[in-house]
Amino acid sequence: MAKRQSIYSDSFAHQNPIPAACRMGNLVMTGIITGIDHAKPPGSMEEQCELMFARIPEVMKAAGGNTGNIVKLSIGIHDVSQRSALNKLWTQMFPDPANRPVRQTTQVVMDGGKLVQCDIVAWMD
Repeated sequence: MAKRQSIYSDSFAHQNPIPAACRMGNLVMTGIITGIDHAKPPGSMEEQCELMFARIPEVMKAAGGNTGNIVKLSIGIHDVSQRSALNKLWTQMFPDPANRPVRQTTQVVMDGGKLVQCDIVAWMD
């Protein structure tokens, strides 16, 4: 049986006592990754997307992998009409259409000024 390993990131921590991600064998799943900097007021959709996408490789590195290990990225977005900010950073992180993870984007109600959030499923080789 694989042992569960809690993953923490120096640059991103939840306000509650939970890890940024969990690894069990080759499987890595994250908690919610936001674009909120709790030391500042909530930013625009573009700013929150930039911070969220900056945190993704950091959390993956802390888990022992990189963005190439991501199988699925589930994204919650406050306003689907602002999807262009998300798509811009998505295509920068995953420029090759033949080598992108699957993405599921849903409109969600979020608190604390959050406009976008994601969670990841990844497989480590």
